[in-house]
Amino acid sequence: MAQPRVPGGGGEALELPCGETKSLHSLDLGMREFGCSCGEDHAVVMDVHPPDRFLPEFLVDVLREAVETTSEEMPEFDTPHLLGIVLEEFPDRVVSEDVSDDGDIGAGIVWVTDFDSRRLHEIIVELVVELMEHAVSHADDDSAISEFEAQMMDFDVAAFVAEYRAQRDISEDDLYV
Repeated sequence: MAQPRVPGGGGEALELPCGETKSLHSLDLGMREFGCSCGEDHAVVMDVHPPDRFLPEFLVDVLREAVETTSEEMPEFDTPHLLGIVLEEFPDRVVSEDVSDDGDIGAGIVWVTDFDSRRLHEIIVELVVELMEHAVSHADDDSAISEFEAQMMDFDVAAFVAEYRAQRDISEDDLYV
């Protein structure tokens, strides 16, 4: 059943990791982060955002092939899985809300982090690399393991994120504050 709201009141408030609150209805699909009254920027992710917001499409395709999901509601690897990994690693720095019953928001799940959007992007890449390292470590091919480890020694997460964001034109001018 729909929750009654005060007209123009902005709807339910989400308690942020910093302790402040944010109206769920002040979030929109184009929002990547917002400035908070705590003085920090918080990243916003919705389940409808594509995972290629953070990772190249070819890597998303590989993850979809390689990662078995156990959810009938989300049968293929997608953004909720990426944010689930972040939530598992940083449970006190990420909040989420099921908004699937609220047609005004346009998403099913909303996550807000204690990180700005750039740092969240770096964290997701770092965690996916760790996931890949774990998977490769189970391979029976020592040369593949060695090659992957050598490539990862040269991999600069911050440089990758900067280049990826530049290619995708995700700049501060594109963010809603």
